[in-house]
Amino acid sequence: MSRTIKIFDTTLRDGEQSPGASMSVEQKVKMAAALERLGVDYIEAGFPVSSPVQFEAVKRIAQVLTKSTATALARCVRKDIDAAYDALKEAPKKRLHLFIATSPIHRVYKLKLSKNEILENIEHHLTYARGLFDDIEFSAEDASRTEPDFLYEAIRVALANGATTINIPDTVGYAVPDEFARLIRSIFENVPGMKNGDLSVHCHNDLGLAVANSLAAIACGATQVEVTLNGIGERAGNCSLEELVMLFNVRHDFMDYSTSINTHLLYPTSKLLQTITGLIVPRNKPIFGDNAFSHESGIHQDGVLKHRETYEIMNPDTIGRNSETLVMGRHSGKHSFKEKLEQYRIQLTEEQFEAAFRKFTEIADRKKEVYDEDIFDIISIILGGFSKGYELAHFHVYTGNDVIPTATVKIRKGLEEYIASNNGDGPVDALFQSIESALGIRTWLKEYIIQAIGTGQDAQGLVKLIMEIDGKEYVGRGTSTDIVEASGLAHLNAINRFLFSNGVSQLEYQEVDEP
Repeated sequence: MSRTIKIFDTTLRDGEQSPGASMSVEQKVKMAAALERLGVDYIEAGFPVSSPVQFEAVKRIAQVLTKSTATALARCVRKDIDAAYDALKEAPKKRLHLFIATSPIHRVYKLKLSKNEILENIEHHLTYARGLFDDIEFSAEDASRTEPDFLYEAIRVALANGATTINIPDTVGYAVPDEFARLIRSIFENVPGMKNGDLSVHCHNDLGLAVANSLAAIACGATQVEVTLNGIGERAGNCSLEELVMLFNVRHDFMDYSTSINTHLLYPTSKLLQTITGLIVPRNKPIFGDNAFSHESGIHQDGVLKHRETYEIMNPDTIGRNSETLVMGRHSGKHSFKEKLEQYRIQLTEEQFEAAFRKFTEIADRKKEVYDEDIFDIISIILGGFSKGYELAHFHVYTGNDVIPTATVKIRKGLEEYIASNNGDGPVDALFQSIESALGIRTWLKEYIIQAIGTGQDAQGLVKLIMEIDGKEYVGRGTSTDIVEASGLAHLNAINRFLFSNGVSQLEYQEVDEP
């Protein structure tokens, strides 16, 4: 009989800790709604005590979720627990995720606490939290580098004082599968009470083993896995939701596990996250990468044409990646556009639908055919933009091989307009210089990537860049059939992220490490 594995998604908490991946409150709410439609069991909405915007985001998410359990992170600190309760109190289903580090290196250098003090801390704060929450997950941060005997003791104390789920994080991605499997197996053997609760794992991908370690833990009895969509997260990221779920789907003969995830919504949800965060997946990324279902070799192409399974182990339709591209153009109406959205179960308000259709007609006027990839991009822009940020109202670029490239821009924010003109080393640089002159801001370009959306000579160009502003990196993303315009949109997107991060979401509490 198939064993059901619970999916705990931390895209909105650990995933948002990726450099430059800050989200506004509205964006986090939209993403949470998409994750709930996807079928995620637990959605870790954020770390409420860390900032006012984090608190507001968790509160708003708690109000909109109806099926998924809203979860908030807290240290073993009373004000953290109180903030989590205040943010989650209106949620139909809520969970507290309480953590403290247990490894020697964290005890000595970060916490400066003895083993007994750690155990007392766990007992005291779980006892307090139990008066506010029925569902409490306890994480022993850096569990994979903790002495096994002490880890068992910490788990016993947590279970005895109200924890309903125990999470074992491989916080720095240090473990290897056989080692991690032994640890999980030993916990069940040495903590008898563990069989009465859920054992969860939270694996990081520093050595590329997050999915493998999670699978090893499941084979040894883990009942919950903590994941992020697209595998985003601290440093090299977390266990990838889509890779884990599709492993179960494709290799059901070998791994008899199931989840509540609707795989047909995986790809559309991934595309939404990519635009909201600006973090584009690599072309060779499993499941979602542009090359995942492409075949360059003539032998491979011939095999796929004769029988798809010769070189494809999954059908792209299974993840909502329609293999039959949508052909629409300037004469396609609202009815056809709405049908396509319904096909992918994309839900928009009437105002959002009208905005998306206007964007669609703009693209249709520029190119002969509009493909599914274009539709995904349009919807992602509508749901993922910074509504109060700067907009590129107008630009003009003068360039050539025997002239100095010059750009003029008009940037709008509300009723205010900013106009500037500047030259540069090429049309894109001239545009960037003009934008910065108009806004009085200085950036340093760290990374600049161009790729096509869809196919054909008139395909939209996607520009993804990383800008350093005031010593921190910010991701920007822009799309257009004009690559210079896409570059300007990406540049402004990075600036908007910088302004949002520093003007709205700057932490007012001390920075903390998280599992």
